Amino acid sequence: MHASEKPGASHQQNGLKTYTLLGADRRPNQSYSRGTLGGYRRRHIYGRLDCPSALRAIAKGGYVAQRVFFADEKTALAAGYRPCAVCLPEKYAQWKAKRTTSGLSEAPESGNCETP
Repeated sequence: MHASEKPGASHQQNGLKTYTLLGADRRPNQSYSRGTLGGYRRRHIYGRLDCPSALRAIAKGGYVAQRVFFADEKTALAAGYRPCAVCLPEKYAQWKAKRTTSGLSEAPESGNCETP
């Protein structure tokens, strides 16, 4: 894979379609299966591929250059990403409560995928 390739991009490898996903180490990896979650690199937020907030941002022409993809939630969390408040409200509330009780500062502004 070339350094200029974006996570989530698809390619042909050995006649099979492959996808570029971020791993727990935040490095791009090739996969034969499409990621199950999307993320926003600038704010380290992950959410569902059908997140209304992310889809609105994409429709406005933003967000795409900073979009990344993950195989699963465990990988997104290990890479340091947090749940989206819009499409994963329960997981976001758990994440926020955990940060509050551990004395860590709260995330900036809203927790949705769209906020730059």
